[in-house]
Amino acid sequence: MTADQFRRLTLTLPETCAGAHQGHEDLRVAGKIFATLGYPDAHWGMVKLTPKQQTYFVALNADVFVPVKGAWGRKGSTNVLLKKATKATLLPALVAAWANRAPKKLLEALDA
Repeated sequence: MTADQFRRLTLTLPETCAGAHQGHEDLRVAGKIFATLGYPDAHWGMVKLTPKQQTYFVALNADVFVPVKGAWGRKGSTNVLLKKATKATLLPALVAAWANRAPKKLLEALDA
């Protein structure tokens, strides 16, 4: 997967838009960041998971998902090695990260 493919896949999620934060491209829902590109370098993306979700995705695909170093990683921020990621491995993590940050009204509307 390339950074462009990561971005395009992420932008398919409802009400998602691209922005920038601390010199890195980010992807947001309702103004809240749930994924980024380019950290620690251009080979990586990041998804904001819960610690439980992070454990699940790392166990499932340790060659794709790696906890971010430090406190952010302990809180669930998870790096994605782009060259190893596929749509099938990445999309469930993106959806989980998106749902973690999406407003309840949006989630309820999608459930209806």
